[in-house]
Amino acid sequence: MTRPGKAPEGQIADAVSGNWVDKSAPEAWKPYFRLSRLDRPIGTWLLLLPCWWGLFLGSVHTGTFTWHDLWIFAGCGIGAILMRGAGCTWNDITDRDIDGSVARTALRPIPAGDVTARQALGWAVAQCLAAFLILLTFNTAAIALGILALLPVAIYPFAKRFTWWPQIFLGLAFNWGALLAWTAHTGSLGWPAVLLYLSGMGWTLFYDTIYAHQDKEDDALIGVKSTARLFGDRTPRFLAMFLVGATLLMAGAVWIALPSNAPLTATLAALGPIAFAIHLARQLARTELDNHDRLLALFRSNRDAGLLPVLFFAGAAFV
Repeated sequence: MTRPGKAPEGQIADAVSGNWVDKSAPEAWKPYFRLSRLDRPIGTWLLLLPCWWGLFLGSVHTGTFTWHDLWIFAGCGIGAILMRGAGCTWNDITDRDIDGSVARTALRPIPAGDVTARQALGWAVAQCLAAFLILLTFNTAAIALGILALLPVAIYPFAKRFTWWPQIFLGLAFNWGALLAWTAHTGSLGWPAVLLYLSGMGWTLFYDTIYAHQDKEDDALIGVKSTARLFGDRTPRFLAMFLVGATLLMAGAVWIALPSNAPLTATLAALGPIAFAIHLARQLARTELDNHDRLLALFRSNRDAGLLPVLFFAGAAFV
């Protein structure tokens, strides 16, 4: 069994080595930036990429991309940083009595004593308010969806206490941007956005099951549930199912969204789910359930997996 090497003093165990928070951030702000996981950007990417799926596939559907869509693109990026930060801060508040018992999370700011739960709550609220200001620049339907997104964000940290499938609740929260960005562009929710959302949930089950295998021993000791513990040695079989499901749902979204009589657009858009599936298949082939360094590397590689559909959908939108 391979476990990650010991992190430098003060650095969270799974933070990116040499990240800017540890190297350059003011000392007083480091605990807050660590609460927001700014030292681990992969989560922001995983929250952001479904937003861009929805925006660019919506643009393929309508055949338009305006200056306001450029703002939606940027606003989703800023909003993903803020809402991922708020969600992670909320997660650390609710898990403050658990994190100290898990090797990977013991140095998080609250169990380490760097901030209090009350200070963390204030930081979470500040991030939510900043994200809300961005949301107000979108249309009414998108604003309503953005407010509704707070529900799965609030529930997720408690899911591992009552279900073996907390990754489903993570998927509900992390892929909401597919619905929101599609609606921000088109003005209303559509079936392609719903299928993208469900595809993203399958993707989340894939990558977060891989991630959860890092904690399965500690989780078993403290009674925390996860798909990694539920599946055990059967994990590759379930990962293959999530891969196929996510790919087929994304392909269905593309099929419904495509305009008629646009063969080049259709070809480029169809390459999105194909490239996505190939990347996930390569991850599956390289998975070693007891190699913690490999598991973390595969989890982080999902930034590239999610970027592939973005590139092909954007190409289809602009041809």
